[in-house]
Amino acid sequence: MKATQKDFAGMAPRAARDARVFFFCGPDESGAYEAAATITALLPEPGERVELSGADLRRDPIRLGDEARSTSLFGETRHIIVRANGDEAAEAVEILLAGTAPPCPVLIVATGATDKSRTAKLLADRPDGLVAMFWPPDLKAAAISVRSIADTAGVKIDGPLAERIARAAGLDLRIARSEVEKLALYLDASPSAPRSADGAVLDAIGASTEEDGFMPIVNAVLNGETAKLSGELRRLRELALNPVGVLLAVERRVAQLATLAAKLGARGNVQTLLDAEKQARRIFWKDQRDLSVQLSRWRGRRLERLVEKIAGLHRQLLANSQSAELLLAQGLAEIARASSAKS
Repeated sequence: MKATQKDFAGMAPRAARDARVFFFCGPDESGAYEAAATITALLPEPGERVELSGADLRRDPIRLGDEARSTSLFGETRHIIVRANGDEAAEAVEILLAGTAPPCPVLIVATGATDKSRTAKLLADRPDGLVAMFWPPDLKAAAISVRSIADTAGVKIDGPLAERIARAAGLDLRIARSEVEKLALYLDASPSAPRSADGAVLDAIGASTEEDGFMPIVNAVLNGETAKLSGELRRLRELALNPVGVLLAVERRVAQLATLAAKLGARGNVQTLLDAEKQARRIFWKDQRDLSVQLSRWRGRRLERLVEKIAGLHRQLLANSQSAELLLAQGLAEIARASSAKS
């Protein structure tokens, strides 16, 4: 089976029932992880969660089949989550599919892969497989997803509040889901007992805002504002902001820049494009100035190198969690200096 970003939600219940191996890919990492969370929630008995890395499976491709066909210590059901980069899990999936059908679901989230990847081709035409590719959402699409997440949690929110949550999360649906879960807990909401939320409730749970969230450091880095960066890094430590969460916010903005740069082309006018995007509510009006500066600095090959740099930094943070704050500070400082050199 193959799902598009638009029809995934409609296909998800059938896929959770019929498929055994899922491959979520595309440039929107948070969308892929959200899709995996959606499928997991729809599994009749998800049971124990087993996590594997793509690097593990590349070194030992037989392991995936062994894990998928084994049972938990107490004989309970289980499901497997694989966090891969590109086609790291391709050989493991090929071996898995060559044997008997795995009794437990295998969900693969592949950063840097597409629906044309080797792994995707192994699954796309199989009734027991699902391939879905995700692109970075604009503000409107992210807000729609936030409302869907809220509905599932039993929290009723309107469009403006959904947009506010999406903006505060840097359009990252994983962070947005966390905020919705806080709302549900605060309101004692559930699907069987829904509750309504408003801006005052969101303020009460201390949701991230543009003043105390990720965007000031994101803009300082990508704008090349090196003088501001030390203060933002100090704020990161004082507020105990998660280093991976901060980097995810940077990734989301870079993905947005890539989308805008593609629309802009080689000779387009930045302000004309941003005015049109603002009018269509695909960008927030407060972001327009920063986006204008960032588009002037990050275009073409420079933007490609930035994407590569951030992907490498992300892998470093995940592999060295104890040094994540230091690695993030060093990486962001390098990016900020590169951006300031362009001005």
